[in-house]
Amino acid sequence: MSLTAALLAYIAAAALLTVTPGLDTAMVLRTAAAEGPRRAALAALGIVTGLLVWGLAAALGLGVVLAASKTLYTVIRWLGAGYLLWLGVNLILKPRARFDLAAPSAVGGNGWWLRGLLTNLLNPKVGVFYVSFLPQFVPHGYSPAPVIVLLTLIHVAMGLCWSGVLIAATTPLKRWLQHRAVVRWLDRLTGGVFIGFGVRLVLEPN
Repeated sequence: MSLTAALLAYIAAAALLTVTPGLDTAMVLRTAAAEGPRRAALAALGIVTGLLVWGLAAALGLGVVLAASKTLYTVIRWLGAGYLLWLGVNLILKPRARFDLAAPSAVGGNGWWLRGLLTNLLNPKVGVFYVSFLPQFVPHGYSPAPVIVLLTLIHVAMGLCWSGVLIAATTPLKRWLQHRAVVRWLDRLTGGVFIGFGVRLVLEPN
């Protein structure tokens, strides 16, 4: 797979994952509704800062692991595949019936940036997901670290764009995401994507 093909595949998958509602979406929507667009923007900046930290950690860590031991890297790849398959099966079999959009407690000033940052940094699932998901889009013959940094930056850019959409259209999007059918459909679609990439990771030659 060429770098261009890998980037196009990643952009398609990352776009779906970005718009699937989760903690980040909830925080931006809640903050925009209760505290206004400025504080919601600060929360969004904090969230993507956390993504950037996890992405850089994944890039550096995988680079070290790959350089030190191909066997260890293979073990991590298989664990990552299992994690993606587990996530995917659970999302398909047990999609959420609702998406929690209760108003947040007030946080003063620039505290929203810190709250957004901590939402990601204190969630180890984000780190595990990055280690599981991003390496699949590193073409053979390319050094993992710089490609993973590039993928992280693309994800950060998508996150900022999606947060801008959320902030600009808070009321209609809140209403849309409170429909049970929408949440269940997005969960199942995302679960299918996770399973597909998990299978691909298992079948990928060493």
